Amino acid sequence: MGIIKKLTKHGNSYSLIIDKAILELIGIDKTTFLEISTSDGESLLLKPLE
Repeated sequence: MGIIKKLTKHGNSYSLIIDKAILELIGIDKTTFLEISTSDGESLLLKPLE
């Protein structure tokens, strides 16, 4: 089972807070651009851009 998170209101949008430990695990930080996609319309895939 993965980590369970709830969206947070951020102005007129919502955001997902990613814990620092997870960011370090996958080698990204606040300057990393992420590609957000879905293949099944139900789950999200976040991929760092090189």
